[in-house]
This record gives sequence, structure tokens and C-alpha cells, in this order.
Amino acid sequence: MSESLGPIGAALDLYRAQREGPTGIDRRRQLRLGELVEYARERSPYYRRLYRGLPSGVSDPHLIPWVSKRDLMADFDDWVTDPALTLSGVRDFVSDPHRVGRPYLGRYYPITTSGSTGEPALIIHDSHSWLMLALLGRLRMAARFERRELLAIGERGVRMAALFATGGHYGGEVFAAKVVHEHPWLASRIRILSVLEPTGKLVEKLNLFQPATLAGYPSALALMAAEQAAGRLRISPVLARTAGENLTDEIRSRITSGLGCRVIDSYASSEAPALGTECQYHWQHINTDWYVFEPVEADYSPTPPGKLSATVLVTNLANRVQPFIRYDLGDRIIVKPDPCPCGSPFPAVRVMGRSTNLLGFVAADGAEVQVIPLALGSVIEHVPGLHRFQAIRTGSSSLRLRIQTEPDADTAVVFMEARSRLSAYLEAQGAAAVRIDLDPEPPRPDPGSGKFHEVWSETGTEPKH
Repeated sequence: MSESLGPIGAALDLYRAQREGPTGIDRRRQLRLGELVEYARERSPYYRRLYRGLPSGVSDPHLIPWVSKRDLMADFDDWVTDPALTLSGVRDFVSDPHRVGRPYLGRYYPITTSGSTGEPALIIHDSHSWLMLALLGRLRMAARFERRELLAIGERGVRMAALFATGGHYGGEVFAAKVVHEHPWLASRIRILSVLEPTGKLVEKLNLFQPATLAGYPSALALMAAEQAAGRLRISPVLARTAGENLTDEIRSRITSGLGCRVIDSYASSEAPALGTECQYHWQHINTDWYVFEPVEADYSPTPPGKLSATVLVTNLANRVQPFIRYDLGDRIIVKPDPCPCGSPFPAVRVMGRSTNLLGFVAADGAEVQVIPLALGSVIEHVPGLHRFQAIRTGSSSLRLRIQTEPDADTAVVFMEARSRLSAYLEAQGAAAVRIDLDPEPPRPDPGSGKFHEVWSETGTEPKH
């Protein structure tokens, strides 16, 4: 069984898979998929029902039904393979931000996320899933570093600052907190900075810390690059690492020129961490020894290389406690139809979804205050009684909210709490009074792409990919 490899064996296997090329990678993926399907059928009541008509020993993903976040979350207690895990128990655990990075039931690490599809989710990773996340993230990412960059990072004390949403059990914060809890000596070398803080505070903390590497959402790093160009931020990072949003050529250029360093992008989600790593030609190479990755059409038939997919189905072969098997991730991607010139044996893709731009609001002095969309969204996503939402910037001093409440919640009460939190956040960012109105329309997917966007700036139409 693949889980018996252990840390050293798993690291060696990653190396060997890459050396063996597509044949070795495909063999590992097929074996692990067969193991996972049988494990899920045996331990998960949800998959046992779903796979009732599936023959044993299946390792062809096209024979396996696809699943959605909504269906899985609706059957959470039957979906997971450990009956000790319950939705109510996990929700109670993640309600306490002081438990971030601590194991639930002594062995599981929950992550909270609303995700790009707009349906709230609780993601559970076991120790093996976290091990593979760490190894894939470190070993295959480190392979993309240039020797001079590694030396410079070492000379700078290996200090890493990350700009992500905090205050909850979010993926980046959970991972960093877990590392610090297990290795306290790293606490002085890692800083997780909240994108919810005013820009001035982030600049102050980064100037004090002087990171060797800077990680975060592309929009957050673009904002810091602008601060560096303006002379307020004064750091000299060796590398910038982005994740969580689509990195456009324009944003990459702004980060590179502003911060004066190379940018490496990662492709990941809470359900599928360390999914891919970018090469020097700006293609994401999918770690297909540990993930089944299937671009598909709207009817879930395969999308050929070179064509934009409607979505992508992902199977995380490392997670046994909460199996994601042919899971609709929601991203639209293009697979490179010919070999990548970097020489990687892993398939190369471009992710066309998750594109997010900074939101501009007018300040009291007439200047523009720029706000990170993911930060704005995280301010209200945990408002009591709120199931899902959309925040739409309608002008430099106006915002419109679409909200869907839980069945027993009062819409007016939920809206007033969301408006209060947003007003306080925008004021702290330096924005002048922003009018926040309740949209009578409920949250809805984009009519063109079918994807659900939480935060965007209105430009006549809803955002397209």
C-alpha cells in the first residue's frame, strides 16, 4: 500500500517517478487510484452507495462517477472514512481560531474554505496527505529554484513571509502553524501576515522582517510591489511565490518589476494541495503520480489537449480519510498539446480560472485605496447565518451584497452584520464611507462560465474567464 512508504521512502519515490518518466508516473497513478477506490468503497458509506454497480479492481477513471462539492458536503458524515469524524464535531473544532494547526482527534487537520464554486466546505487531511503536500511542495518546488537563489535564501536566514487570509483554519495558515508547532525553532523564520490588515501595517511588518522569500495571493503581492515602487516598502526578496488566484502576465510583470525578483506560481487548492508547480516557461506541471487530473467538457466528456476545458476533475490519491475521487474542481484549463521545452515528464497546463483584480475605492483625500478581493470576502464569509454571498463593487464608493442565509437565519440581521464588518474593514483600509446595499438577487453562478464568483468589480457584465 502506498501509505506504507514513510517520509524517506515517499521522497525517494517522488525522485524515481520523475526519473522513470511517463511510464513510471502512469503506473503509480493507476495503482494508487485502484487502491483508493477500493479503500473508499470499503470505508465510506457514501462511496459504497455510489460505487454499488462498479466492478472490483477499477483503475480506469472514466468508469468512475464524478462528484461535486455540494453532494459531498451534504453527506459529510457518510463521505469520510473514519466514523469518529462528524460534521458537527469538525465545525465545533474550527470555530476556535486558537486551534489552527493543531490536530483534530489527534490525527487530522481540518481546513475551512468556501471555494470558487461558492459552496462552503470543510476539508480534512490525514497525516499521509499532509506528508505528500509537504514533500511535493518542497522537493518539486525547490527543483525550480536556481542555485544562486538557494544560496541567497540561505544567506538571508531562510526567512519567509506569506500574505494570506488569516483568522480561520485556512490552508496556508494551517500549514504554517503546523510546521511551527512541530518545529518551534522555525517560528522566528516564518511570518504569516493577514491580507485583512491595512496596507500600511503590512508594509511596516515586512520592512521589519526583511523576508528572503515572499509568498501570497498574486493580487496581494502586486499590491506590495506597488508599495515598493512608491518607496514605502523596502525589502529585497530573492523569490516571490504565488498561489490561490490566477497569475496573469500583467500581474506577474508588476510583481517582478516592483519587487525585483523572479516569480514562481503554484497550482493548488484545499482539496488538492501541491497540485502543480510552474516551470520557467510558465506552464504548470501537474504532479500526476499523486493526482488524477482530467480536463472535461460541460457534459464531462474528455477535453482534448489545446482546447479550453469547461472544468477539471481531480482525484487526490494521498487523502484516504476524505476521498476526493473525480471531484469537480471548477477550474478551466488548457493542456499543452506538445512536450514542454523544460523537459518535465509531467503534463503541462495553463489555468484560465481564478483571475482576480484589486478593487479600487476612493479615500478621504481623493486618492485610491486598493483592496484585495480574497481579503474582502474573508471578512464576511463567517458571518453567523450566512451560507454564501457575492460582493460586487459598483463604484468607487459603493458595494452591493447578494446573500443566501441558512434556513433559520434572518436575512436583515445577517445583512446588517455583514455590512457592519465590511464597513469597519474598508474604513481600516483607508477608504472613505462606502455605501453597501443589499441586492434583492440571490448569489448565482456566472451565466456564461457557470462558475461562482464571490467578489468582483462590476463593469457592465459579471466576470468571465
